[in-house]
Amino acid sequence: MTIRIGIIGAGPSGLAQLRAFESALSRSKHDVELVCFEKRSNWGGLWNYSWRTGLDEHGEPVHGSMYRYLWSNGPKEALEFADYSFDQHFGRPIPSYPPRAVLFDYIQGRMERNNLRQYIRFNTVTRWVNFDENTQTFEVAVEDLSKQHTYTETFDYLVVATGHFSTPHVPYFKGLDTFPGAVMHAHDFRGADQFKGKDLLLVGGSYSAEDIGVQCYKHGARSVTISYRSAPLGFKWPQGIREVPLVTRFEGKTAHFQDGTHKNVDAVVLCTGYQHKYPFLPEELRLKSHNRLYPRGLYKGVVWKNNPRLFYLGMQDQYYTFNMFDAQAWYTRDIMLGHTALPDMAGMKADIQDWGRREDAVDNSCDAVDFQTAYVRDLMDRTDYPGFEAEQVAELLKQWLRDKQESILTYRDKPFRSVVTGTMAPVHHTAWIDELDDSLERFLDPHINQDNEVNATL
Repeated sequence: MTIRIGIIGAGPSGLAQLRAFESALSRSKHDVELVCFEKRSNWGGLWNYSWRTGLDEHGEPVHGSMYRYLWSNGPKEALEFADYSFDQHFGRPIPSYPPRAVLFDYIQGRMERNNLRQYIRFNTVTRWVNFDENTQTFEVAVEDLSKQHTYTETFDYLVVATGHFSTPHVPYFKGLDTFPGAVMHAHDFRGADQFKGKDLLLVGGSYSAEDIGVQCYKHGARSVTISYRSAPLGFKWPQGIREVPLVTRFEGKTAHFQDGTHKNVDAVVLCTGYQHKYPFLPEELRLKSHNRLYPRGLYKGVVWKNNPRLFYLGMQDQYYTFNMFDAQAWYTRDIMLGHTALPDMAGMKADIQDWGRREDAVDNSCDAVDFQTAYVRDLMDRTDYPGFEAEQVAELLKQWLRDKQESILTYRDKPFRSVVTGTMAPVHHTAWIDELDDSLERFLDPHINQDNEVNATL
């Protein structure tokens, strides 16, 4: 019996699903045919940087929100693959906070080692999905963008792995349409250089505002003002960065805030989050959620309860990332291969409600870490995923949160110990605030420490 499985998206979640199947195909009692549709010309999802904004070379909406000079905002030890360590990939220990190019190289290494490119149809965008109740199969219409050819394929199971950080939420503020400077969403931000010597306003109070703010400060912005809606980020900001309540209106270049203050700014970046958007899915199959730890409607955070042949990967608000996607992918793989049985509808609803109540009890960031740790542990305990000590990762993440509170500019200089190999990361050769080169070559250069030591003695 052949099982056909369609996967939409070849970012970290879609690649995790391919890796999960590849690890089990030799011992499966079924013949499995995997097809992954990726609308870009290469894999990696958000980690595959593109300078493009708006539309891509095919006239399709640009998926990626990645920007130059982005460094991991969490320690790599929290996302390390259990079956492919950083030591294994790079051949030596590397610092805990790599730039984007280094993480992209790591993702690629695991995929190439397992020959996963063979399952992916690049430059192919999913246009529409229909579920046939009679045959219990999905009809997936896709377009080969290079050939401008549209065709339909049929699958027994479908995995949506498109992520949820690509369709921006763009609010309006009075006067913004006549603001004389640059206005963009964080989705279209591609680098801090353009704001050197300028006064920048960021609207939003989460990771994007935090990271774009310090990136622009690092690369020479004259000032950074962060305007929050509900609560300030509360870090010990350096002189030049400040937080204010939500902007209410613009008058020319002047931004007015809820506390009665105002500031003249040269540019505005809306760090106002993203929408869960799946335009290729009919309403009865479409997840409707905002960014939360446990999206409702998904059993174990992955199974669409109204149609358990449909799966969503990586749709959670995330403390865990790559390794959580792995845990999800191994679990969904076992469902599709018949190794794991699902409860009936009542059982799935009860489980979703239970996890929902647990999420509602989350009171702070450390609680959120514990919640997601329990979620990842629950998934790992149900499969043969190689596993990792999630509880050790939880302590690591809590230390990361403390480090950020201690200093938002120096937390990336701290080393951590791998929970996979036990290796202690070295300290990077250059303090993050002084490192303006985000290339893989510079980050991995073994001679820079020696050069610095020689210069220090002269």
